Amino acid sequence: MSTGHIRRARPDDIPEIVQMVRDLAEYEKALDEAVATEEQFERALFGPDPKVFAHVVEHESDTYSLAGFALWFLNFSTWVGKHGLYLEDLYVRPELRGSGYGKALLSTLARECVENDYGRFEWWVLDWNEPALGFYRSIGAVPMDEWTVQRVTGEALAELANPSVS
Repeated sequence: MSTGHIRRARPDDIPEIVQMVRDLAEYEKALDEAVATEEQFERALFGPDPKVFAHVVEHESDTYSLAGFALWFLNFSTWVGKHGLYLEDLYVRPELRGSGYGKALLSTLARECVENDYGRFEWWVLDWNEPALGFYRSIGAVPMDEWTVQRVTGEALAELANPSVS
């Protein structure tokens, strides 16, 4: 890693994290779906009982103080009987990619797993994101091709939660 320091996110990082989330959503061609607010991030990361965590890379420039972030939460594997770490977002500003920040963030989360005896470290990546796929293969990540992600949102979620009686 060229310069920079990795640390846990602080409340004053939220505006930059939210902007990087929007930048990531734009790169992933889904900016209209990134509707989370700074207040929601504040509650999720720093509320009374946080369930979501983040690490950031400090890197001062004229326009920002963070080079990137990793946002994660715990999941659980019934097969191994342990929590795992699920990486929701990993983002490094485009002009700083290749500097080692992404690998340093992943190494930090891997240490989090090892130190806490978490059984897995998992994340999703878009199948068209060749630079990310290549990077992940270079660190030993293995695709889980036999699994298909399922999602229920919006009206379908509301209907599932309250099925009408026929």
